[in-house]
Amino acid sequence: MKSSVMLSILFIFMFSTSVQALSWAYPFVVWNGNVYEVKEEEVLKSEIGARIGEVKTRPNDMTGNYYGNASNIYPKRTKYFAINDVSIHTAIAVEVGENQWQKAEYVHEAPFHWMDFVTTNLPLLILIVIVIVFIIRIKKLRSSKARK
Repeated sequence: MKSSVMLSILFIFMFSTSVQALSWAYPFVVWNGNVYEVKEEEVLKSEIGARIGEVKTRPNDMTGNYYGNASNIYPKRTKYFAINDVSIHTAIAVEVGENQWQKAEYVHEAPFHWMDFVTTNLPLLILIVIVIVFIIRIKKLRSSKARK
C-alpha cells in the first residue's frame, strides 16, 4: 500500500506540467528600436500627427524576448502616431480605439535581438545572394564556352 502511494506521488511530480507567465512592469510599445511606456494620458485628435508605424510582433510570453515594433499589451496592427509639437524621441501616440489615442513616453532603447538585423537587412541580403548566384552562373557559362 505504501509503495503504491509513493509511486503515485512520484508519477504526479514526474508528469505534471509547469505553468509560467511573465508579469510585465508596465505596458509598452517598441518603435524604431526604442521602448515607450504607455501612460493613461489621452492624446486629443487635434494633437495627432503623421502615422509612423504599427505593432508587428508580440513578446515571447515565456522569455520576454521581443524584436521589431512590438507591444506587450496591444495586438498586431495597432498604429503609432507622432504627436504634434512633441519630439518622437520623447513621446508618441498609440491608437487604443477608434479616435482614441494614449501617450507613450520614451523609456530606453530596445535590447538587440538577432531578428532585428534580419528584418531590417533582409532585402539587402536577398539582393547580395541574387548577385552572387548571377556572377557564378556567368563564370560557369564563360568557362564552358572556353572549353568548346
